[in-house]
Amino acid sequence: MTRPSRPARVLATALVAGTLSATAACSDGSGSPAASAVSPAAERSPDASPTPALTGAGAQAALITPADIEDDWQLAGDAATWRNQMLVGKVDVAQFLNARSAAADCQRLLDSLYADTLLGRATGASGLRGFTADDSRLLYQVGDYGQAAMDATISWLKGLPEKCNQFTATAADGSKRTVQVVEYKEPPKVADALAVLTVTVQGTANGQPATTTLDVAAMRVGASGAAVTNGGLSGVDHDSTALAVQNGAQRLQEVLAGRTPAPLPSQFD
Repeated sequence: MTRPSRPARVLATALVAGTLSATAACSDGSGSPAASAVSPAAERSPDASPTPALTGAGAQAALITPADIEDDWQLAGDAATWRNQMLVGKVDVAQFLNARSAAADCQRLLDSLYADTLLGRATGASGLRGFTADDSRLLYQVGDYGQAAMDATISWLKGLPEKCNQFTATAADGSKRTVQVVEYKEPPKVADALAVLTVTVQGTANGQPATTTLDVAAMRVGASGAAVTNGGLSGVDHDSTALAVQNGAQRLQEVLAGRTPAPLPSQFD
């Protein structure tokens, strides 16, 4: 059953208030407050963007908090190890006729969602934080990836609804999974570049029919970027996705401008 969305007027108010200018996975586990991981800043390449680099402390500050996505989301301590087995499968190349490159793009989508590598490898600091609510999980990743790489990733994602609209993948046990990729309806108008998709996978889990639905977002602010994956077997709360994108973009913009976003609230606030 899909988790109910909050009234549309609440989201609309949040989006209007937080809109920025143009410059600006599923496994069982319990949550814990220390739910973020940040890698140290790496040596930037010579051709890196001249825009401000994201430091390790900046990556930590740019991570969204439970207050940013509201509802009953709780911090999860095992987000770095999440792996959604429903995303494992080998794409049936034959169904793409002569478009083998399209099949490769669809395989890349499944593999990157399973491994949480949607944005590739950061050229500098990076971090992640996970949240759980009922049977849903939301993973937020932020890092310094370089403007060219982020734009290439976002462009690739935008082309997937046409290339991978619906396809079949074969799981390790030989069962078939039907995957559908569609464009997210009315994504928040934030960040310098943004792509948001909804991915639905139908198949079996533990021998029973199952459907996993995920919102998948990637956005760029300067040379830094962030990714959101949100959903699970019980469906997806699109409002939470919109808030994660909106507030994540704002936090990242503030960090890159040298400001400090609101700190992570106490679990008891």
